[in-house]
Amino acid sequence: MIRNNIKFLFILALGMAAFTSCKNGGKTAGTKEAEVLADDIIELRADQVKLADIQTGTIETRSLSGTLKVNGIVTVSPQNLATVCMPLGGFIKTISLMPGSSVRKGQTLALIENQDFVDIQQNYLEARNKLTFAEADYKRHSELYKEDVYSQQNLQQVTADYKNLKAQVKALEQKLALVGINPANLNEDNITRSVALVSPISGYVKTVNVNIGKYVSPSDILFEIVNSDKLFLELTLFEKDAVKVSVGQKIRFFLNNETEQHEAVIYQTARTVNAERTFTVYASVNGFCKNIIPGMYVNAVIEADGSQVTALPSAAIVSFDDKDYIFVFDRDKVENGKAFTEYRMVEVHKGVADGGYTGIILPEGLDPKTARVVVKGAYNLLSAKKNAGEMSC
Repeated sequence: MIRNNIKFLFILALGMAAFTSCKNGGKTAGTKEAEVLADDIIELRADQVKLADIQTGTIETRSLSGTLKVNGIVTVSPQNLATVCMPLGGFIKTISLMPGSSVRKGQTLALIENQDFVDIQQNYLEARNKLTFAEADYKRHSELYKEDVYSQQNLQQVTADYKNLKAQVKALEQKLALVGINPANLNEDNITRSVALVSPISGYVKTVNVNIGKYVSPSDILFEIVNSDKLFLELTLFEKDAVKVSVGQKIRFFLNNETEQHEAVIYQTARTVNAERTFTVYASVNGFCKNIIPGMYVNAVIEADGSQVTALPSAAIVSFDDKDYIFVFDRDKVENGKAFTEYRMVEVHKGVADGGYTGIILPEGLDPKTARVVVKGAYNLLSAKKNAGEMSC
């Protein structure tokens, strides 16, 4: 079939080129001087038109949604990813979770022991007791000063001691809260050497980097918790496609080796281009999608907003020398008793493509309402046009 098509194109081009060249080159016995065709005109006999199955149609106005194929990964927002450390370090006493385990906010991940926990609690209780005495002493000296019984210098000293103790207590309260001990529930009878490390968010355990008896420092990452209730896509696009995406555009994406289609919506685009001349687009995944977890690779299709544009079937548009053309019916004529049809080659500019149609920008002077465009057989005409310029009688 392919060989027959090639043979047909060659014969068609040869016949048309010979006919055109002879017309351009001189006279035929018993006829008038041959007609000279313009460079953008292609002339075919009626039998050639039929053999090439050339069909014409009208230029349409359609709503086209362009698509852009990109790659990316599934991720979560920073608010849904937690790295859990122990501010003061210590030894792991107990642990009961494994990667993949489900956890809720406030659930205990591990128990950690450290002598420093005991010292902080002791210092806090001692400072709090001193503060109680210092506060009472401050109030008493303030009253005596008002009655001119106590000197201003002595009152200033008492006030300074009271405020220093108050600041010390507040600082120790923050240290206790930092390691997970509630100062309001602490008293002399419940000092503990172990502290519960709790999950700051609900989700599942992504990584566990500890075991019983291991000493951990404040900088060690003990657990990673991920909340996958709200997933996002992090897509990479080339800078040339920046004008094709905007907030609110819909995305269809697929996981590797899966045919199930998922949906997302762009909610943010990057404002800078990196060294690889790419930028990032972020999209929120619609609804709940099973089997999707952060870090997965995805193939995505970004759908451009539909708009009414002048369009033709994509097969009606041909490319030649880095330009795009269509063929428009010019006229029918009869010469020497034979019927001929002329087609004009017109340069156009392509737009978005969707559903077998491509948007085009027409040159001035071409009326889209009356023009009859070759919608089938355009590549046959292009082949004939290219070969005609290389042949002679």
